[in-house]
Amino acid sequence: MEKTTLFYIIIIILVVQYLIHQLLEYLNAKRFKSNVPAELNDVFDDTEYQKSQQYKKANYQFGLFSDGFSLLLTLCFLFFGGFEWIDTITRSITESTIPMALVFFGFIMLGSTILGTPFSYYQTFVIEEQYGFNKTTKKLFFLDKIKGGLLSIVFGGVVLSLFILFYQWTGANFWIYTWILIGSVILFMNLFYSRLIVPLFNKQTPLSEGSLKTAIERYAKNVGFELKNIFVIDGSKRSTKANAYFSGFGKEKRITLFDTLINDLNEEEIVAVLAHEVGHYKRKHIVVNLFVSLGLTGFTLFILSLFINNPDISLAIGVSIPSFHAGLIGFALLYSPISEVTGLAMNYLSRKFEFQADDYAKKTFAAMPLVSSLKKLSKNNLSNLTPHPAYVFVHYSHPPLVERIRNLKA
Repeated sequence: MEKTTLFYIIIIILVVQYLIHQLLEYLNAKRFKSNVPAELNDVFDDTEYQKSQQYKKANYQFGLFSDGFSLLLTLCFLFFGGFEWIDTITRSITESTIPMALVFFGFIMLGSTILGTPFSYYQTFVIEEQYGFNKTTKKLFFLDKIKGGLLSIVFGGVVLSLFILFYQWTGANFWIYTWILIGSVILFMNLFYSRLIVPLFNKQTPLSEGSLKTAIERYAKNVGFELKNIFVIDGSKRSTKANAYFSGFGKEKRITLFDTLINDLNEEEIVAVLAHEVGHYKRKHIVVNLFVSLGLTGFTLFILSLFINNPDISLAIGVSIPSFHAGLIGFALLYSPISEVTGLAMNYLSRKFEFQADDYAKKTFAAMPLVSSLKKLSKNNLSNLTPHPAYVFVHYSHPPLVERIRNLKA
């Protein structure tokens, strides 16, 4: 099939995005041997710092290979008619629009899983294992893959089917109904993710009675934060890395602490971390993020509605018979530069919110316990203490550790 102008635009987009990504990775890697800022001299000793540098270098080298493989595979798929081949197989199975879309994306998801699993396996059982992070068994690894795949099939299949039905029923206005649908899914996930989805992968237990729970409840009462749901999640069955997060609204709101966090930090530091999470709630960050996500979703769907009927979008990925499912793939590739820009804005907003949550914790609890907890977590996770500013600007949703500490001590 003759290649169209949009085809070559997609190729240029993919190559340019890859080159920019690799340039940022290279700039970041050049700083792996930088001197540790004075504020962080107590985070690593020489041996631990060398281990941290080797861990970052191993991930950088692995990323070079995996990203290069992904680009090469995508380019080969486009140049040698991979999407046309899958479309032909799909049409030999069914000619009905919705089943065609489900089968088409099912093949792509299956192929992606098969090709991606070895990379994920190596990341988990070689790199993470080598540096003492991995606690996942091979059985758990593959069970997670199966469960994740089944959830994608169920949720993705239902949303995609309704998506196409709206298109068939309402024509150009389908984006409005799809926006409402996806917005409902986003809201549902915000409310019930911890209650319905997390238990499929992890065990959550209420925080047991004791001094830690008393300290948390005392702090929550002091700041007027109604908190009845404090859970501990068994994150240690997969990794030694620690975390905590806030989720839900109203009666569904809850704080979830990783068991690794409880093991790594003292009581005062845990309350400081929780104060940071409460800060996100009190500063309305969760609501703002929700509305921003909904706004971006609506904008993307509106742009999609302007182009989905254009047969050139399907032809751009080499599919000779225009279709809704091929149009979605073509649109996603052509829209990706806009997604990169909105991603930059979201990361900037997220970093700003992190500073605000830190300020809230400093004001309502104390700065130094949060500083010491951030240092401990950074040390245990072998975090990059000296990332390149350009890399931070593009990729970081949280400010670098040194910036957070300077802000907390100000």
